[in-house]
Amino acid sequence: MLCELVIKLAALAASASVCASCAAVPDREIPVPDEPYISETDEAGEMLEAMTLHEKICQMFIVRPESITGVDTAVQAGEATKAALEKYPVGGIIYGADNLTGAEQAAAMIANTVSYSKIQPFISVDEEGGLVARAAQKLGTTKFEPMYRYRDGGAAKASEIYETIAGDIKQFGFNLDYAPVADVWTNPENTVIGERAFSDDPDEAAAMVGAAVAALQDNGVCAAVKHFPGHGNTQGDSHEGFVYSDRTLDELRACEFLPFKAGIDAGTDFVMAGHIIIPDIDSAPASLSHTLITDILKGELGFGGIVITDGMEMGAIADNYSSADAAVLAVKAGCDMILEPADFYEAADALTAAVESGGIGEERIDESVRKILECKLRRGIIN
Repeated sequence: MLCELVIKLAALAASASVCASCAAVPDREIPVPDEPYISETDEAGEMLEAMTLHEKICQMFIVRPESITGVDTAVQAGEATKAALEKYPVGGIIYGADNLTGAEQAAAMIANTVSYSKIQPFISVDEEGGLVARAAQKLGTTKFEPMYRYRDGGAAKASEIYETIAGDIKQFGFNLDYAPVADVWTNPENTVIGERAFSDDPDEAAAMVGAAVAALQDNGVCAAVKHFPGHGNTQGDSHEGFVYSDRTLDELRACEFLPFKAGIDAGTDFVMAGHIIIPDIDSAPASLSHTLITDILKGELGFGGIVITDGMEMGAIADNYSSADAAVLAVKAGCDMILEPADFYEAADALTAAVESGGIGEERIDESVRKILECKLRRGIIN
């Protein structure tokens, strides 16, 4: 009954009302990234060639709807959303719990948003299951216990859970889930991750992460494994400020990296970079670190998909960097998409200025935007 209602609402969406608003390092083969999506006519290349610099840069952002419409809390998508997306054709929208009031409302809001977009956007949500589950909280979808409590079920249980989650959120129009959590919960005092993790054992977590990624993506929802390079042994909350990991690179390879490798092997479309400082590697947060993003995640671990930052409005970034500086540093580090900057306009203008001044080559922007377009084409988001 719910599915039928959602489908009818999506079909009528264009008429919706106006917006009111560890051990020794094991010998492991480094995985080879998936081949990029290239059709016989290279749609992504043709689209990229036709885009302005402004359109390209907008594609590199996923934002809350309030960031571009100016409303206090967006619960509808009407003329304000249409006008905002025409001026700022962002690559995606993230909806929080406060944007979701019910199944009918969510389906109509999302369908309208998609219909107003020149390039269909990623429609994203935090739906890990358990402690972080916006759809289960507000839209009446399946509720799960925290993921750690399913560790005895292994990969089969992770696959079952995430197949359900994919079906639950896809019916409303979501096509990107910021999940699964790939952190290994090795510090019992870490409460910001805690039972959100699958396990305190890296091999166990790796098996479950790989299964979760496959289940999401086989059922039409992009996965985003998080929070690279691993948030499970830290203390503190990056929503409030910097968090640190005392791991060495060899220790990360033997523990924290294993679930991320498993997600990459399973073909995850996204990896989310956390705002975690590892002094043994870099003094900058991972999301702004060329060493961690380009040299290690893309180079050593072989990830060829989309690297997205964790929310840039979080205290670790917003309290220490301007939106302009954070955006430029993230792109220079190798990130392809920027999630929830504190000030979208400032961040987008800074990237534009950096390209126009030669601080960032336009070919660097093209590299990221091509990956974004290829992913959208491959997953049927652009049609």
